[in-house]
Amino acid sequence: MTEKLHLTPEDEFPEDLSEVEDKDLQVLDSQVQRQLDHEYVADGEPNPETEFRHYDLDEEFSERDKRSD
Repeated sequence: MTEKLHLTPEDEFPEDLSEVEDKDLQVLDSQVQRQLDHEYVADGEPNPETEFRHYDLDEEFSERDKRSD
């Protein structure tokens, strides 16, 4: 997993989030959230790729929550 604080749209992103360990998924989520924050401040709106990644991460967290019940 990368040590960057944010994940740009050009950076690699896992194809299958279900294969990512919980801790790495949380790091990835933090990186994408930081990128979203940066894009809002710098550009006034998020990059569509960053939005898709954020949505995919939310979906994966929801799936994991369902399986842990």
